[in-house]
Amino acid sequence: MNDKRKLLIPYDDLVQDALRGVVRALLRKIADEGLPGQHHFYIAFSTRYPGVVMPEELKERYPEDMTIVLQHRFWDLAVHDDRFEVGLSFN
Repeated sequence: MNDKRKLLIPYDDLVQDALRGVVRALLRKIADEGLPGQHHFYIAFSTRYPGVVMPEELKERYPEDMTIVLQHRFWDLAVHDDRFEVGLSFN
């Protein structure tokens, strides 16, 4: 084999998958039990990523990426294997 990439273990990919699993597990716990005490959870994401649903005015205001905070003003958190959904209040 001339392609060295085939001989390497994809540690970066494995770590990213593991970290997504941690975030997924935490979001499921938050969806079921809420956030304890004064905890909060920051989530950064690409606003133009396929499947992202948000008001067009927010996409115009945040044309590339956005960070949301789950703490007090969120509802209907639903966690799936490949995505999450949440209602948020801004201001």
